[in-house]
Amino acid sequence: MRRLVAVEVVPGGTVEGLARALDGSGPALLPIAPGDTALATALHAGEPVEPDTAVVIATSGSTGRAKGVRLSTAALRASAAATHARLGGPGRWLLALSAHHIAGVQVLVRSLLAGREPGVLDTSQGFRPDTFATAARAVLTSPGRHYTALVPTQLVRLLADGGAGLDALRGFDGVLLGGAATPDELLDQALTAGVAAVTTYGMSETSGGCVYDGRPLDGVGVRLSDDGRIELSGPTLASGYRGDPDATAAAFADGWFHTNDLGRFEPDGRLTVLGRADDMIITGGVNVAPALVERVLCAEPDVLEACVLGLPHAEWGQVVVAAVVPADPVRPPVPERLRELVHARLGGHFAPKRITVVRALPLRGPGKIDRRSLAELLSGFQ
Repeated sequence: MRRLVAVEVVPGGTVEGLARALDGSGPALLPIAPGDTALATALHAGEPVEPDTAVVIATSGSTGRAKGVRLSTAALRASAAATHARLGGPGRWLLALSAHHIAGVQVLVRSLLAGREPGVLDTSQGFRPDTFATAARAVLTSPGRHYTALVPTQLVRLLADGGAGLDALRGFDGVLLGGAATPDELLDQALTAGVAAVTTYGMSETSGGCVYDGRPLDGVGVRLSDDGRIELSGPTLASGYRGDPDATAAAFADGWFHTNDLGRFEPDGRLTVLGRADDMIITGGVNVAPALVERVLCAEPDVLEACVLGLPHAEWGQVVVAAVVPADPVRPPVPERLRELVHARLGGHFAPKRITVVRALPLRGPGKIDRRSLAELLSGFQ
């Protein structure tokens, strides 16, 4: 009987045994960070795996304990093939993300599907534009098309640094951006700089990104529930959660995966993601979508990044607050001016009662903002 084996993935490393996991000749794999034995135990590594499971990906646990997402070979390959079809055909990939998250795993799956050895960025000392440039040049010298995948924070650093890292980034035929929302202003800056950036939306449960630049990949269905939550279907869907039939039944029903993300369709049919439903702020009886406020803040040239949260308030239920990272630490933005801009464009309920300038936003997982840690930080400023 096939078992699940935990594989430690060092920074800048790949997933050993992935090819055998996909063709069924080896055990199913659970990629984990070095030393994360607690996760391996929680997801029953070493025990028999459910049928059709090739890889188990641990979710980031943003809303509670981590769950193990069961992905079949068919789902992973369908995602990889659809990505290549959208980008213009198979090519050589540079792995610049941790391979124990779905985005990194998919870079490796796409490489296997293309029959091309991926380049691997050494991230043991963190992400640095100079090491990215070196790794990218090694990939770009090979013939054919070239791709990589980044989180927005990495893109921010490459654009801010300029030089060799940005020059190398311009050489890729496609640069997937995922793991966290990409502000419109950051995307515009990248495109203006000559970067072939493509925003992606998806999660472990969909084998990674399944909506590119607001439009679903081939075979992927997108719809909105009555309360505006995004629902996804297609061949890239996971088989469920490891050892958790109740959670599986709640999230996967009738061929659709029910996300906790809110969205809307634009007039041209593109999907816009508004953020997680449980991040919605209700202040004085008015629903405030943090993403809308963040877009106004990030549109300002002196704001590099922004995160908007709701903190408990005795009178209003919640109060809107924001943290912003300055584009230039020497000349940080004036909080009151930012507040007035939001008030003018979105209305008084959307205007943060307090805006705090911070050096950096706390992150978790593959570049997602750690909203819990940030809420604790901002609570301390009250």
